[in-house]
Amino acid sequence: MKNDKPWLNALLGILFSVLSGVAFILAFPPYEIWPLIFIGWVPLQIAQHRLIPAKLSSLSTALAIGIWLEGYLGPIFNPTGSYMVYLPVVAAAFAFLMDFRNRQFHQKTHYRWFVLEGALSWAGIEMVRLFIPIAGTWGFIAYPLYRQVWFIQPASIFGIIGQGMLIMAVNLVLAQGVLFWLDHRHPDKIVSGIPAKRVSRWANGTGIAMILWALLSLVLLQIPAGAQVTVAAIQPEISPIITGNRGEEALLADLHTEMLSQTRSAADQGAEFIVWPEGAMRFDPQVDDRLGLSELAQETGSYLAVGYVVNLEDGTFRNEATVIDPSGEFLGVFGKDHPVLFGGETSPTRGTYPVYQTGIGTLGTIICYDLDYTDTARKLVAHGAQLIGVPSNDWGAIAELHYTHVVFRAIENRVAMVKADGGYDSAIVDPYGRILALAAYPEGGGATLVADVALGTGNGTLNTLLGDWVGWLALAGTLFFAVGGPFLEKAAAKRAQKEE
Repeated sequence: MKNDKPWLNALLGILFSVLSGVAFILAFPPYEIWPLIFIGWVPLQIAQHRLIPAKLSSLSTALAIGIWLEGYLGPIFNPTGSYMVYLPVVAAAFAFLMDFRNRQFHQKTHYRWFVLEGALSWAGIEMVRLFIPIAGTWGFIAYPLYRQVWFIQPASIFGIIGQGMLIMAVNLVLAQGVLFWLDHRHPDKIVSGIPAKRVSRWANGTGIAMILWALLSLVLLQIPAGAQVTVAAIQPEISPIITGNRGEEALLADLHTEMLSQTRSAADQGAEFIVWPEGAMRFDPQVDDRLGLSELAQETGSYLAVGYVVNLEDGTFRNEATVIDPSGEFLGVFGKDHPVLFGGETSPTRGTYPVYQTGIGTLGTIICYDLDYTDTARKLVAHGAQLIGVPSNDWGAIAELHYTHVVFRAIENRVAMVKADGGYDSAIVDPYGRILALAAYPEGGGATLVADVALGTGNGTLNTLLGDWVGWLALAGTLFFAVGGPFLEKAAAKRAQKEE
């Protein structure tokens, strides 16, 4: 709209952009006002397309992205002092550049592609982030729905990116409706008319899509999973790997003694698959079983999944997990697939995805940061995994965030998962993403989680078979609009001439 007071509109635009950033912060844990994820991006669109001056309109996106990520990632990385603290600024700068011509494009095409382009671009960027070692799925907009299992089951078909694309489409449809209303409330100040039919078609189509999505989710919830098995997650009071790295050997010995006791307690409660944290020991138990894990497995009659690290002479280290069966045999080794590069982590044995066929089902392991990418769990399930142990080593700032990732990895592949953390957040999740047991302590603390969980079928899902197929399509769509934007603008101009 034209403005008699452009400075006032610009100020309102800034406030609206901030509002979107804050709304997305509040949608995620620990606040968990999840409905905001469906409407939080609307104020930003009003700011970008009607309030902030056209030449600076992408400032609205930059502000919203920067504030949201600072609220989401700031508490995680600010205490560490690592270069990751600059991620919100980098993301905001990228958003400013990427959206620089967005308003111009939609005005020239009369908002014909407003919803489609916006939803595809968002999903395409989420797809790109899966290739970035320091990014992964952190901040994916589907995560606020992690407790809404009645609605997120289609992630087994469309993946977390497909779920996020639907969420963004809802935001954009609502924003398009508000833009239409604003234009027709002040017809003398219309910038670029949005046809009423287009607004109603997108609103009706998206409403139907939401209803069908929910119905599909409820149907998928009724499909039976596999047999039940009792599992356990062992969470010591503090991280064994950090304790060991600090040279606090006496304290580490006490932690090991307590974890052995927790394991026996879990077995007494019927646990048949028991998971220890990442880096629970700084030696390879297959070479030096100084904790007597082989004997412990025999004593308890349980399968033990334990994480360990081994320092190498070249300064790198192996970060691995192994599974021990009730006869005391070590079944194999999994090397962490996604090492935490910003933490200086290495994983020279990565790249294999072993699963173990056992008397209680087909077992596998992944490690901590592997949860934050969609591919590792998918590869294990493609090999037949029904139950995945997840040794992890988090810190307090992510204790209320990281376990939410387990929910989507479980649903995406219809696999049960047991996350055991070194002091902060452990969880047992069934193949439908239902959290059966949880210990999430930002201040740290110990726990022994035990629950009966249904196994996955071992057959996976369409998402397991096709991978992030929605993400690939969205990325193709993003590139199409990036390259083909000028052609679409010319086509819109020709249509306008013919109508005149």
